Amino acid sequence: MTLVVDIADPLAGSRVSEPVVFTVPVDLAAPLYRATLADGTRLACQRLSDGSGNGHTAFVACLSFTGTARLTLGEPLADAEAAALPGIRVLPGREADCFARLDTGAFDLELCSGTAEGTGASKWGVRHFKGLADGFELLPSGNNAIGGFYGPFFTPENGLINPPEHTRVDIEIVERGPLLHHYRMRGAIPDGLLPELRGKRFAIDWRFTYGTPYFQRRYQVDDFQTVINGRSVTNKITVGDEFEGGVGQLVFDRFAAYGGTRYRAGDPYAGLLVDMVNETLAEATTDNPKFAAFRDKLSRMDEAHWDLYWRLFSAWEKALPEAEIAERLARVRAAAHVAADLNDRAWTLADRPVDVSAVPHETIFPGPASKTAEFHVASGRAMVWWTSAPSGAFQIVQRRQSGWVNWGSNGENECPELPVGVDIKTAYGPFAESWQTVADQLETAPSAVVRLSP
Repeated sequence: MTLVVDIADPLAGSRVSEPVVFTVPVDLAAPLYRATLADGTRLACQRLSDGSGNGHTAFVACLSFTGTARLTLGEPLADAEAAALPGIRVLPGREADCFARLDTGAFDLELCSGTAEGTGASKWGVRHFKGLADGFELLPSGNNAIGGFYGPFFTPENGLINPPEHTRVDIEIVERGPLLHHYRMRGAIPDGLLPELRGKRFAIDWRFTYGTPYFQRRYQVDDFQTVINGRSVTNKITVGDEFEGGVGQLVFDRFAAYGGTRYRAGDPYAGLLVDMVNETLAEATTDNPKFAAFRDKLSRMDEAHWDLYWRLFSAWEKALPEAEIAERLARVRAAAHVAADLNDRAWTLADRPVDVSAVPHETIFPGPASKTAEFHVASGRAMVWWTSAPSGAFQIVQRRQSGWVNWGSNGENECPELPVGVDIKTAYGPFAESWQTVADQLETAPSAVVRLSP
């Protein structure tokens, strides 16, 4: 009997190195197997430990096709064949905390474990990311990262900011073969000011497949419930992806949500936080080396990294006493709650992509969506996100002055809106004109039906 896999795409269009996962009703032990398409093309299938056992074996194959494809599973690959197989390559890392730098065939990316030293260069996550087709690096400095999660733990209300800066992660190799690398990060969230958020742990699964123009991840966090921005928050988080183009340069200069963008422009909270930074620097009587260092760095506010504003009020930094942090941020929050709901920032209903850097604070807060994109008009490069459940809101920043761009799954005043456990697929490529088609493909995977053939 022969094992045949019938693959069908419910969408029109072509798939590029699409990872197709299927399970056969037999125990197979070799790491790689030969497969043949109907036209005689040969490819490899990688055995997956996750999903195999008890009379079943899971595989992944990466194939390009249009409409349908039929794959016949063959014999295990010989060692020499496996060694010569094209696939994901492991490269020398650039950062001291690099866990894996990969050439996936589509991207050159570096996954880091973090140093917990409290600076931009301390972050865990993807700290370098370059598209191999265009050679463009989205994170050249290593001081920002794709994949951090923030609210509700790392918010001023909890006296913490930027978990990738303040904690390390352990990284487990779940799968590592030529077609798929699956890594699982595990970490503990530092205790902040809110008792209900203490003692929590998290795990993040990352999946990178050979030649695929997107990657996948999922966030799991211990159950929690708290109040942020005056609203109850139960098992919802902020995921933040950062990009950097340098002063005056934007990696992405437009944002769009599928079906039209409904948003409010401006970020009153940001302005109020900056005002409080200035007030604190002028009034605070604290006398310790950490506060003195912040005072020096923040003396040139227009040149300071945005993280510095937050870090001044981080309980982790201990630049200020916790009581003073709580009192000052309580005033900021109270004013921000009022400012965010005034009638001076009307909702805008846009059918065209939004020029975020042209609005106040170079920030917009779009409403619920599951398919979104940021892109660069002149070059056509785009990042496209699909989430398996919609985020209730987003914060999008495209700050030309510093070149910093952000995609965050939070509403105003750092209120997290993405449910824990949601799958996220993120594509990068020349997709400015076709991003909605790409988003549909991220949402709807091809089907794979296994059958026995005589």
